[in-house]
Amino acid sequence: MKRELSVQEYVAVQPRIAWRRWLMRGALRLLMPLLFKVEVHGLDNIPPDGAAVLMMNHISLLDPVLCITVVDKRYAIPMTKIENMRTPVLSFFIRWWGSYSVDRDAVDRKALMNSIELMKSGQLILIAPEGTRQRDGLARPKEGFAYIATKADAVIIPAAISGAIGWQKSLQGLKRHHIVVNFGVPFKFKADGRVPRDLYPAMMDEAMYQLSAAVTDETMRGAYSDLSKTTSQHLVFVKS
Repeated sequence: MKRELSVQEYVAVQPRIAWRRWLMRGALRLLMPLLFKVEVHGLDNIPPDGAAVLMMNHISLLDPVLCITVVDKRYAIPMTKIENMRTPVLSFFIRWWGSYSVDRDAVDRKALMNSIELMKSGQLILIAPEGTRQRDGLARPKEGFAYIATKADAVIIPAAISGAIGWQKSLQGLKRHHIVVNFGVPFKFKADGRVPRDLYPAMMDEAMYQLSAAVTDETMRGAYSDLSKTTSQHLVFVKS
């Protein structure tokens, strides 16, 4: 059994596996137009370097694949649930890309540190703050997202996917499924030193409204559908 890398080893290996991501992304870019009609907006909102995280809504299995394929300036490193690492075929591709896992049933400190240290080293990571797929629209997020984003002083880019539900049925009917990926306005959490935990819910609500605004399918905005409640007391918007 292969030894699991420490946080420091995992961060250090990133430059050495860039060629694998280059090959895989190239293959996905050849394959995806044959299967899907993907409309992409806001790529310029992703900074070309520095600590950053794609804050993704999660409505289908396809979502992280869409993001790693369409992002062109750099490679996005997804956080994936640990169960995916135990699925033979899926785990091969996840590991080859160099994703990292999180145990959603516990406070996974290693996953938190992987996220923070990856971003501090200048990487772009990909996280679904709701923690699992939400087929009925946006739901309350996990507050750990605010913790890692503030610790790394990361730029947060809403990565809003619309239309990805039902893609399997379209493929069975030999139809190209139409999906929209929209990257919203980048921002950071305002953080002056240590952020009290009791502020995390308000910070995450404001971040989720930014994600909601980027979701082009208004029926999938869920708990954050009323954009009149959008505030930015804990956010500072940044230039991409």
